[in-house]
Amino acid sequence: MRIYTRGGDRGQTSLFKGGRVPKSAPRVEAYGAVDELNAWLGLIRAQVAQVPLPEADREAWVAFLGTIQGWLFQMGAVLATPRADEGLVPPFPEEATRALERAIDGLEAALPPLQTFILPGGTPLAAQIHVARTVARRAERRVVALHQEEPVPAPVLTFLNRLSDYLFVLARAVNRGLGAAEESWRP
Repeated sequence: MRIYTRGGDRGQTSLFKGGRVPKSAPRVEAYGAVDELNAWLGLIRAQVAQVPLPEADREAWVAFLGTIQGWLFQMGAVLATPRADEGLVPPFPEEATRALERAIDGLEAALPPLQTFILPGGTPLAAQIHVARTVARRAERRVVALHQEEPVPAPVLTFLNRLSDYLFVLARAVNRGLGAAEESWRP
C-alpha cells in the first residue's frame, strides 16, 4: 500500500466507510487534534524511557503512555466514523477514564499538595509533557466543537478532559523524580 493516494489533493479527505468531507470539517479537526496529541505522547513516551527515573516508575509510565496511545487511536476511529456508521467500530471504553483517574490518584499521593499555581517547566521532559497537556486541551475543544454539531460519545469527552489532568500530574511527578523544583507563579 502506498502512503499517498492523491485523493486529498483538493482539500477533501475520506472518513471511515468512504464518505468525503473538507479537511477543515469539524470531524477532521477533532480527529486530527487527537492524532497530534498521540504524536506528542509518542515523543514523551520515548523520552521517559531514556531519563534516569526510578526504574519502576519509568517502566510503568512508558507502559501506561503506550496504553493511552492505543486509546487515542481508538478515539480517532470513533471520531472518524459518521454517526450512521458508528456500530462499525468498537465504542470508546469507559474504563479508560477510570484507569486515568487511578493513575492520577497514584501520582498525586506521592506528590506534595499544590499551594499555588505552578509554571510549566522544570525539566525539558516535564515541559514537553506540559505542551502535550495543552494539546490535549485543544483536542478537547475540537471534539466539543464537533459535539455541538452531532453527538460525540460521552466517554470520549470525559477521557479527553481527564487526560489533560493526568498529564499535569505526570509532569509534576517527572520533575520530582528528576529532582527539579517546581516554580510557583507569582502575580
